[in-house]
Amino acid sequence: MKNQNESVPPLSASKKYAFFFDVDGTLAAIQSRPDQVFIPQQVIANLKRLAQLSEGALALVSGRPMSELDALVSPLHLPLAGVHGAERRDGEGNIERLSLPDEVAASLSALLSEAMAKLPDTQLEPKGMAFALHYRRAEHHQQAVLALAEETIARFPMLVLQPGKCVVELKPKGVSKGAAIEAFMQQAPFVDRTPVFIGDDLTDEAGFRVINTREGVAIKVGEGETQAPWRLADVPAVHHWLEQTLLQLDQDETTSVRSKGYESLSSRI
Repeated sequence: MKNQNESVPPLSASKKYAFFFDVDGTLAAIQSRPDQVFIPQQVIANLKRLAQLSEGALALVSGRPMSELDALVSPLHLPLAGVHGAERRDGEGNIERLSLPDEVAASLSALLSEAMAKLPDTQLEPKGMAFALHYRRAEHHQQAVLALAEETIARFPMLVLQPGKCVVELKPKGVSKGAAIEAFMQQAPFVDRTPVFIGDDLTDEAGFRVINTREGVAIKVGEGETQAPWRLADVPAVHHWLEQTLLQLDQDETTSVRSKGYESLSSRI
């Protein structure tokens, strides 16, 4: 684990940034059920302004499907990496999506539905090309859920296990938030910018590693060991950071415009 500061460094006016945000536990408080999660309207408005200031270089990178991400930030239409990058919408609106063979997806759905039904208060979340096994309302079933996940990937070797906060996910091999961020950074409007990524869970560590390699700003939300050099305490702290970042960038933009205006006036004189 790297040394971590409790605060995040101010962003430099001399750099152009690309912003990446996890959702659950980062922009939105975690709820007992995934369908109860929401992002406050003011936060959505702040994301819109940050996207404008960064010329569209802002994406959500989440374990949720893209359809749910669109609903959470409506009416915004942002670049997205859903299901940990198994599906991705780039800055031009182009969509890439991995898929499991129909017979594999059907077998997995039947197997997992039957097994999770035997564990009261757990929840199976099918995502098409991945499956999330939630036990937030039944943490005493943690070992049973983990055992089920391990048995499943042994039977379906095209999948890998991804643990998270009170959830275990089964996703295709080669899929990660780090790979998704790297793909974004190869394309406009993200290319040639300094990446900033904020996340809270084990699934975000692959993203932090990519950010560190690119000498960006990796920020861990909450406690726990991490590859991120910086840390914010909780979701409200993320919201406050977003507000302060907007104030700084708005101020920098205003100063830049005024400076260019003075330069133009000086040249005319």
